[in-house]
Amino acid sequence: MFTAKKTLTVVTAPPRKSSLYYRHRLPVRLMHWINVLCLVVLFMSGLSIFNAHPALYLGDSSYSGRPAVLEITTADGASNAAAQRKRGILRIGAHRFDTTGILGVSKGPNGSINRNAFPAWMTIPGFYSLALARQWHFFFAWLFVLNGLTYLLYTVLSGHLMRDLAPSRNELNGIGTSVKDHLLFRHPQGEAAKRYNVLQKLAYLAVIFVLLPLIVLMGMAMSPTLDSLITGWVDWVGGRQSARTIHFIIAWLLVAFVLIHVFEVIVSGLWNHLRSMITGYYDIGREPATGARHENA
Repeated sequence: MFTAKKTLTVVTAPPRKSSLYYRHRLPVRLMHWINVLCLVVLFMSGLSIFNAHPALYLGDSSYSGRPAVLEITTADGASNAAAQRKRGILRIGAHRFDTTGILGVSKGPNGSINRNAFPAWMTIPGFYSLALARQWHFFFAWLFVLNGLTYLLYTVLSGHLMRDLAPSRNELNGIGTSVKDHLLFRHPQGEAAKRYNVLQKLAYLAVIFVLLPLIVLMGMAMSPTLDSLITGWVDWVGGRQSARTIHFIIAWLLVAFVLIHVFEVIVSGLWNHLRSMITGYYDIGREPATGARHENA
């Protein structure tokens, strides 16, 4: 007489592969952090330089009699009670904005009043010194240029440009879908997370090959020495004051890019992105594991 035995067979899932993907190579990571340092110092020292003459013009000279297209200044208070108090004023074209406490007039260290265009906490050095600001700016400008040229050489020779940054035709056709995914905070997982999406690629290409070279070129256009060595080329952008205005505008466009970039990093996984830019490894997400099952024999 035979008795059927009930046995338990545990079927284990195959070992799961690591979800860490080597996304950023060492040269890219190093040059990324050098760029971060350079751009922060350049922006803050640039604002300090702007404080020396907080107005933007079009043309070759600020003494042409043309009104400034942008100006940050101070004015007396409008009411009797505030007659002795200065107000910060931002003027863009014919429009005036009271910016007291932010631009023009703000609180300095130890409660002192700062009457520079930009507050001390936004500038390097944290006090007004045109000479020191120029030293900071020019040193990091050359470091930024050298780092940028190294990156361009690397990205072409290593294949990083075509492999990681150049969008395919299918990706360009899917721009609408990518915009929708970003607006709905839908972020790629798995294989899709191994590469940049089309909006990232287009933004990086625009910054790397348009905004950054242009801001460097406009900075060079403001140099009297370079203008005298190679005459006439500054006129192509309308003159030295026009170059200064373009330089200023691009700087704020880069700030907008950085703010959007940081926002996307935060909402899509701050630690994951930081780890990838420090160690190179990005977590693309694991596939769900399968559990055990019972069988009768």
